[in-house]
Amino acid sequence: MMRKTAMTVAGVLAMTTPLAMADTVGAGASVSYWDSSLSGTATNGTDTVDVENDLNLDGDSNVNLTALVEHPVPVLPNIRLNYTLIEQSGDGQLEANTGFGLITPGTTSVDVRSDLDLEQLDLTLYYELLDNWVNLDGGLTIRDIDGELIVQDQTRNLEDRTDISGVIPMAYASARFDLPFTGASIGAEGNGISFDGDSIFDARAYGQLDIAVLRLQAGYRRMDVDYEDGNDALDVTLDGPYVSAGVDF
Repeated sequence: MMRKTAMTVAGVLAMTTPLAMADTVGAGASVSYWDSSLSGTATNGTDTVDVENDLNLDGDSNVNLTALVEHPVPVLPNIRLNYTLIEQSGDGQLEANTGFGLITPGTTSVDVRSDLDLEQLDLTLYYELLDNWVNLDGGLTIRDIDGELIVQDQTRNLEDRTDISGVIPMAYASARFDLPFTGASIGAEGNGISFDGDSIFDARAYGQLDIAVLRLQAGYRRMDVDYEDGNDALDVTLDGPYVSAGVDF
């Protein structure tokens, strides 16, 4: 599983010599809203269901919180925490060939109510590789992911549940280009790993405007999750625009 790569990725990070550091201690925090659409499949045992076409889980707005601390201490990485909560619900219909454990003998289809909760907490340890009008960061993200999909028969007291959870190491990279004398910049950042048939990629591209300590950002985020946990699996994509507001000291 992905956990086996943690020491390898951490070792590469430890051997990376930082090329730039902040001159003073800095901190920042932001909140963002992500209008994401959802597609893909969920699997429980041998049953697989299309989360968009069968369950009608087609999108929602999600909250994201970020806090970071940067410092001038050599060798020690900077720290960023990121929390993402995805909650989506939908009413759909399952046919006999996509029963997902709810089709019983003599039943050809069922109306279902579905709830998907996907919670992520990221700890990112990173170095500033460049820090001028071109800003480059690189490091390691440890993601604690916890997901649950509950599919309930709306007429009978039956439900089927898919659960995934894990602590996953991912490579982290960020690039930002400042437009001189404007307070504006454009950038992109991402986390990702692929190992032993599982993969998670989470990336965004954005435009940013800094006004004194206020930081405004708007962009596009895409997250691909292909992850198995025992007999349960999620293979889904969430993508869409987001807006963010925060402070940077």
